[in-house]
Amino acid sequence: MHFIEMTGKTLLSIVADDEATGLTTEQLGQVGVSEESVVRINRQGDIELRLRSGWDVIGGLLGEFEDRIRHTTGLDWA
Repeated sequence: MHFIEMTGKTLLSIVADDEATGLTTEQLGQVGVSEESVVRINRQGDIELRLRSGWDVIGGLLGEFEDRIRHTTGLDWA
């Protein structure tokens, strides 16, 4: 599976800019995403939060998020 990793701050900015993502910044905060968090997103839009012992799926993005994520992070799926 391929992912793009980013900080919680970057994810929160992507979600805040796009009402079509299916999530709100408030919902992400409720599941533990902070600006300092490490998160990753796969090509299907699943968001995983890095915990001490591994990764936890916390939600998913909807719509045309792939180009926005690649543009915002400067990264490609790896």
